[in-house]
Amino acid sequence: MPALRESSVQGVPVRRGKVRDIYDFGDRLLFVATDRISAFDYVLPTGIPDKGRVLTKISEFWFDRLETPHHLLSMDLSDLPLPEGTDLENLDGRSMVVKKTDVIPIECVVRGYLAGSGWKEYGQSGTVCGLKLPAGLHESSQLPEPIFTPATKEESGHDENISFERMCEIIGPELAEELRRRSLEIYRQGAEYARTRGIIIADTKFEFGRIGDEIILIDEVLTPDSSRFWPEDQYEPGQGQPSFDKQFVRDWLVESGWDKNSEPPALPDDVVSKTREKYIDAYERLSQQSFWWK
Repeated sequence: MPALRESSVQGVPVRRGKVRDIYDFGDRLLFVATDRISAFDYVLPTGIPDKGRVLTKISEFWFDRLETPHHLLSMDLSDLPLPEGTDLENLDGRSMVVKKTDVIPIECVVRGYLAGSGWKEYGQSGTVCGLKLPAGLHESSQLPEPIFTPATKEESGHDENISFERMCEIIGPELAEELRRRSLEIYRQGAEYARTRGIIIADTKFEFGRIGDEIILIDEVLTPDSSRFWPEDQYEPGQGQPSFDKQFVRDWLVESGWDKNSEPPALPDDVVSKTREKYIDAYERLSQQSFWWK
C-alpha cells in the first residue's frame, strides 16, 4: 500500500504532529500514526509505507508488557463514535484509542550509551547535558549507569536539552524526581527485555501526562522513532552503529549534500524500502510475531 502521509476523520478536531494525527473525542483521543518521517526537525516529503502501523504495534507491545500506568485504552476503532464514511482501512492498524491527559511539558530522555548529540558534547567537555562522565569513553560506549537528561517539549522545531534543576523549576521538584525515577525504571525494563531479543536500546525518550493526581505514560513508547535501536550482534564501541531506526535516513540526507536549512529532498525508492524493512525487523524481533502487512 502507498504511504499514508495524512489521515482524515471529518468533523473531529485534530492536531497534527510530525508523525501523529491526534483527534479529540472529549475524554478520549484517537492517536493515528501516519507514515510521515522526520529528520533534522523537518518532515520529509516522502513517507515510509506501513511505518505508522509498525510504530503502533511496537507501542501496543510495550504498553502491554511494561509495569507502569499508561494511556492506552483500546486498539478497536469501534470504541469511538467515528463519523459515517470514515475511511477505516487507512486507520486500521495505525490507531490507538487513549485517555486524554494534561501533558507534562517535558521530554524525559534516558541515555544508556554515548551517541548522537551526547557523544558530540562529551568530546567537547566530557559531559552529557551538563552531567560529568568518566574520561576515556568512546563513541557508542555503554555508560556506567543510564542517565536522565530532560528536554523541553516543543510543538515545532527541536526540543532543547535542559538541566534537571531547570526541570524542577518548570514542573516542581517532587514531580521532576518522580518522572526521573519512572523514566529510568521503564528504560531498564525495556532495555533488559530488548537485549534478550538481540536489540540494544541505546537511548529513548518518554512523555507523561496527568489525570487528576495520577501520572501516566503517554504517546509512543520505546519505538525506533523515539529511541536508538542497535543490533547487538553488530555492536562495536568506538564508531557509529548500524541501527533499526531512522539513522539510515539521516545518513542518506547528510550524504546527499542537503544543507538542513531548505526543504529536504525526496527519498529514493531504495532508501524507502530499506527503512521500511528496518522498522519491520525491529517489531518482529521484539514481538516474535510476523508483521502481517508485509
